[in-house]
Amino acid sequence: MYQKDRIGFIQPLVLSILLAGSLSACNTPSKTAENAPSSTATNGTAPTAANTNTSTNQDDAQSDIRKKQLESDIRAREQRNNIGGNPEKRDPGDLSSEVRSKLEANIPKSKLTVAANDADVTVSGTVTNKAQLDKIKPLAMEIKGVKNVIVKAVVSP
Repeated sequence: MYQKDRIGFIQPLVLSILLAGSLSACNTPSKTAENAPSSTATNGTAPTAANTNTSTNQDDAQSDIRKKQLESDIRAREQRNNIGGNPEKRDPGDLSSEVRSKLEANIPKSKLTVAANDADVTVSGTVTNKAQLDKIKPLAMEIKGVKNVIVKAVVSP
């Protein structure tokens, strides 16, 4: 009996720690690349010569294994939110991270920054062509809880 009560106490404790950790996570924007803009406050800018190196983790994001990992992370966050919160209201940190993951896996060589405020998501930075720019909003809207997407990204020359 004591063991059962102890397990019944530990489960809510672990869930509350996970929720507290996700709520206290920093509200800095999520980036698809190390040299993506640090803020979504402005429209995208083309990278300067000093920051044009493509990182290997961006190439990694295009592999099937990494895409599956990113999609799994999105599902796990959604499941955690369904268990511990209102399925219709999402934490802004989770939204920005999930949208960033979705964009990272589906838009190669992008340098995007994602920030969320309630259900509104802002994406800034650069992509390599117009087709990628056009994919940003539909991909972001696939994330549960996103109601509006503001695209400030531009095509880099």
